[in-house]
Amino acid sequence: MKELILKYKHGWLMSYLFFYLVWFFALENRGWVPTKTIHSSLDNLIPFNEFFLIPYVLWFAFIPTVVLYFFFTSKQDYYKTCAFLFIGMTICLITYTVWPTRQDLRPVTFERNNILVMIIKQLYTFDTSTNVCPSIHVFNSIGAYVAIINSQKFKNNIWIKSASFILAFSICLSTVFLKQHSIIDGICALALACVMYFFVYYIDYSSVKAWYQERKSRMAYHQGQS
Repeated sequence: MKELILKYKHGWLMSYLFFYLVWFFALENRGWVPTKTIHSSLDNLIPFNEFFLIPYVLWFAFIPTVVLYFFFTSKQDYYKTCAFLFIGMTICLITYTVWPTRQDLRPVTFERNNILVMIIKQLYTFDTSTNVCPSIHVFNSIGAYVAIINSQKFKNNIWIKSASFILAFSICLSTVFLKQHSIIDGICALALACVMYFFVYYIDYSSVKAWYQERKSRMAYHQGQS
């Protein structure tokens, strides 16, 4: 048991989810606050399509699957994935807190009446149209895809990379076709993902650390010579 705990001690990062959920639902239930309505003229050109419920719901399996896979197979990829997702999600929560947003894109009537529409109606009842910009659905989908294509484990696996791209892209599209988000929410999520990519995957922190240690050693040497 002790060996198992030591082997998976990096699981402590999962405790962030409790912190995130408490904060997120507190924002969802904080009552009336002045909100900025997010809307673009492009939103009016995007039709509602209930079939995008399928990739939208797959998000709830896609993100945990990627995180748990790296949790069990690669600590380095796991830490980078968690850093990307958790820091970005925290930035989203801070944004929702100081700049409350909403959208008014959801249809009042539906052209079709099928099982998907029935589920979407239920989704609308418990998933409010507030705290929308940036879209966490979009941000996390990009983050999971970025984690996969930057992992050495999938370096030569074109099928996994392609499938994850199609799924992530479909999830991003689903947010606007289900009228859960404005296209602006997705663009802001993409911008945030680009920033997180720079800090998590682009910067070589081992080189930065080596440079800092070398600089520190030189300073200590010169001080000793003076």
